[in-house]
Amino acid sequence: MSFAQVHTRSVVGLHAPAVMVEVHLSQGLPALTIVGLPEAAVRESKDRVRSAIINSNFQFPNRRLTINLAPADLPKEGARLDLPIAMGILAASGQIDADILENFEFIGELALNGDLRQITGSLAVARAIKTHQNQGTQSQGLQNKSKQRQLIVPKANAAEAARVAGVEVLGANNLTEVCRHLAVVSGQQPNQNDKIEIEQPSSIHTQVHYKIDLADVKGQHHARRALEIAAAGGHSLLFIGPPGSGKTLMASRLPTILPELSDEEALEVASTYSVADTEYQYGTRPFREIHHTISAVALVGGGSRPKPGEITLADKGVLFIDEMPEFDRKVLEVLRQPLESKQITISRANSQITFPANFQLIAAMNPCPCGYHGDLSNRCHCRPEQIARYQDKISGPLLDRIDLHVSVPALPLTDLQNAQKGETSEVVRQRVAKAHSRQMQRQNKVNNELTPSELDEQANLGEPQKQLLQTAQARLNLSARGYHRVLRVARTIADLAGSDMIEIPHLSEALSYRGN
Repeated sequence: MSFAQVHTRSVVGLHAPAVMVEVHLSQGLPALTIVGLPEAAVRESKDRVRSAIINSNFQFPNRRLTINLAPADLPKEGARLDLPIAMGILAASGQIDADILENFEFIGELALNGDLRQITGSLAVARAIKTHQNQGTQSQGLQNKSKQRQLIVPKANAAEAARVAGVEVLGANNLTEVCRHLAVVSGQQPNQNDKIEIEQPSSIHTQVHYKIDLADVKGQHHARRALEIAAAGGHSLLFIGPPGSGKTLMASRLPTILPELSDEEALEVASTYSVADTEYQYGTRPFREIHHTISAVALVGGGSRPKPGEITLADKGVLFIDEMPEFDRKVLEVLRQPLESKQITISRANSQITFPANFQLIAAMNPCPCGYHGDLSNRCHCRPEQIARYQDKISGPLLDRIDLHVSVPALPLTDLQNAQKGETSEVVRQRVAKAHSRQMQRQNKVNNELTPSELDEQANLGEPQKQLLQTAQARLNLSARGYHRVLRVARTIADLAGSDMIEIPHLSEALSYRGN
């Protein structure tokens, strides 16, 4: 045998397209050539693979080796192709059974001694395999188990990849273990102890625990109410108040009152963090707090090989922007399109990648440069033009896209000391979950995602409600976008109240959050 094929996958964006590693041995001076758009880490794999094969007590063929990574027009990056390249070389040189490779997919980085090191994107690879299996099942009209490939990954990635139900994952410590397992499966090795056991998935339905709680917030009933509305309808929120009034404290508690992630949502979030090589507590809602020195590329994603940015890492969770006027205006403006479309498309000369960006924006700002404008202590000495210049750092179109504008006054020390503990996150989350369930049953999406046509259907208004809106539109100078956002917030308030109709009190409360 001088030719072998090995199944593996690359990672492009958040997807894992299939890659076929083709290895051919031919006569000629010893050389190893890798073709098929390999980037630097892939080109360097030939040195790692050579040492790993020799140190695993196999023979590295002293012939001309040509390795093709198909499809040839798909960029390949990272060291995850080390293991499939090594398996292809061993199969092409006749040291392992080449036919058995059809039943497996391989990913993993090799150390020089043959050990398998942890790689990024294993969860995305497992999800891609499951999608491929489901598509094959649907096209055949039956479930053909013989066509489902097992996934062999480094032991450090096995538990993560095994979270995907329906994909059999094998975790190996080194190249020798992989080859012994294949020998047992092909019948060449009778010792069953050399067979790698299938990784058992941990329970997806684990109880999520947050270390913080909304009960930590004392007083601030108006702001707490706005936080509950934002959680129930997926709305964006802006806190405006002096330093120390609790803006950051309340914003950090928003994930604790959001509805729990479904199994599929939890896998999607974990897959994103796996590709980004960022730590993540499985099952929790992401909370990303960014610093005002962040660049536009770091915020929305990008690079020569596009990587997910903060808005994608906050997908199905919260993006918190503290001290909003301190951010570069050009950086903030890139949020305008993702806030509407819930995704971001990164275009490059040779590719275009779309990342999810379905996040909740929570922002906080001071009312003036010193932070105390409007405070009862009269500590503010900012001139009117300074205040106007400070507030103008945030553009009108961006502010118009934020549903709830909430003033957060500083609490007097006596009120803070005597204030009773508020409701816990668990109590508030139950109300939020009930309102969320009403929205899913009615329209299969949260209120913040309703299109104008869907809003006309779901927000039936009587004549008094229409009159109130007309008056408010004239006084508050609402844009068409602001008008629709008021209706979406009112619809959420009605859902929290268990009402099928938007009543005058619901509409009045929604309008109160656009008055700043």
